[in-house]
Amino acid sequence: MKAYKKKVLVQNTITYALVIASYLLIQALIAGDLINSLLKGLLVPLCIYVILAVSLNLTVGILGELSLGHAGFMCVGAFAGAFFNQMMEPSLPSDQLRFLIALFVGAAVAAAFGILIGIPVLRLKGDYLAIVTLAFGEIIKNVINVLYVGVDSRGIHLSFKDVASLGLEESGRVIIKGAQGITGTPKTATFTIGIILVLITLFIVLNMIHSRTGRAIMAIRDNRIAAESVGIDITKYKLMAFSVSAALAGVAGVLYAHNLATLAATPKNFGYNMSITILVFVVMGGIGSIRGSIIAAVVLTLLPEMLRGLNDYRMLIYAVVLIVMMLLTSSPRAIEMRERFFAFRKTGKKGA
Repeated sequence: MKAYKKKVLVQNTITYALVIASYLLIQALIAGDLINSLLKGLLVPLCIYVILAVSLNLTVGILGELSLGHAGFMCVGAFAGAFFNQMMEPSLPSDQLRFLIALFVGAAVAAAFGILIGIPVLRLKGDYLAIVTLAFGEIIKNVINVLYVGVDSRGIHLSFKDVASLGLEESGRVIIKGAQGITGTPKTATFTIGIILVLITLFIVLNMIHSRTGRAIMAIRDNRIAAESVGIDITKYKLMAFSVSAALAGVAGVLYAHNLATLAATPKNFGYNMSITILVFVVMGGIGSIRGSIIAAVVLTLLPEMLRGLNDYRMLIYAVVLIVMMLLTSSPRAIEMRERFFAFRKTGKKGA
């Protein structure tokens, strides 16, 4: 047991050290003016994608369930955090303080949705679970696209029709404007804050994986019947992993919302393709490999931009890199998850 704990400590330390070393290297490059404005603009999105990939790996890799609604939890966290920031602006003048509290608000709201969705959804298996979580992500995005929310002295007003139907006082203001989303959110997200949130995410996920809770979750993943026979509460631990994953996606959403001047629930931002992109990071980095998810998220985000000058060969090189990464991460469980991901096979059993 001591040898195992020592090995875990060494592996976790290496992961933290890689993130911190990367941060220091990038800061040194910025100080030396060796990074162009395009790459500087990608630093916060990189942190967002890393948080999303690591958090989804908790559901896909550790719990062994295929979820395609991660962008939905990100969307919930983003709008909850941005709404809180705008609503509390008169009471809390400090942008940084509002942003800090918004992170907790976004995480709490996303976790609440994770619990509400997880209670019925986690009873499903395999591709049925993937389809339902995909539907959740699309429903959330479409609901926010028709949602109007305003605030005045009488409180918060909601409508699914238009701004006029809110019935606001003259002193009132509209915060969520349907398809236009939320505008005017302070851009308080920075690369340093993003790295801190990445480290916090790693701390939560890695400690959860190597705790008694994590071992119970992995036991459920490997053999549900055997886990249930020794007294493990299946619903409790599955719901715990799913809600923690959703909460971390909500944190990434808040960081995303505070990196943009305008936040809208467009298909590009929170649609099906975003969920698939996050899942690609997990699959390419290796199912269950936290460090692999980090590397895949960074490489697959930077690669298209770095190859932008090679317009004729950019997508070809990108496809070759994807194939190579898939070959390097070929394990029996990774292969099964990839087949379910690409083909939606109806195997009738859970990924192990």
